Amino acid sequence: MKPSIDILRSAHALLLSAVLFSTPVWAGQQTAPATPAKLDELARQLQVGDVVFIRIPRQPFTQVSDATSSWTNHVGIVSDMSGKEPLIAESRVPLSGETTLSKFVQRSDNGRVAVMRLATPLDAKQQLKLGKAVAARSGILYDSGFDMNSKKQFCSRYVREVVDEAAGVKLGEVEDFATLLKRNPEAGQTFWKVWYFGSIPWQRKTVTPASLLNDKQLHAVFDGNAK
Repeated sequence: MKPSIDILRSAHALLLSAVLFSTPVWAGQQTAPATPAKLDELARQLQVGDVVFIRIPRQPFTQVSDATSSWTNHVGIVSDMSGKEPLIAESRVPLSGETTLSKFVQRSDNGRVAVMRLATPLDAKQQLKLGKAVAARSGILYDSGFDMNSKKQFCSRYVREVVDEAAGVKLGEVEDFATLLKRNPEAGQTFWKVWYFGSIPWQRKTVTPASLLNDKQLHAVFDGNAK
């Protein structure tokens, strides 16, 4: 008897949960820029609305990096600067929510992190809108299918929507899987065929962390290793 789709999806969620919340280990990757920083020093540079990129060193996230020819595979957004350390709002397994900067960066391979900022930082009114957008998305299930039209969420879609609601800026490029995987055929499709139960949803719309990172509407505040 073949397992049901619901059982397979539950297995995905368990796999992702184990990946996200286990301790990172060193993995092969692109070399980070030679810009080391202490985490508390980085924290003092942040502003609400900054977009924060990391690299989770395990599948399926490394497969996302390979498919997009980028070092990054996960992204969040600074949502609060009023506490002892900044909070990063993110779509994560199993439910979306907020994470302290230190815990967010701890999940990244060797502390690799990039911080990007809009050309015009958010004003007080926009920051309030961002807080409302984050609150409205709290506790939403993670979408392991990376579908822009799902009722669930995944990291790059989450950040894109929050920034749009707060500042009216649409980050990243929405594209279908056919375009995304055709752009980098060297990455291979075997993993994704297995991930999607034997059939890649070629026409499904998605947006990737790399697409947000490369958006010209953002400029770099920091790119390196922080510990």
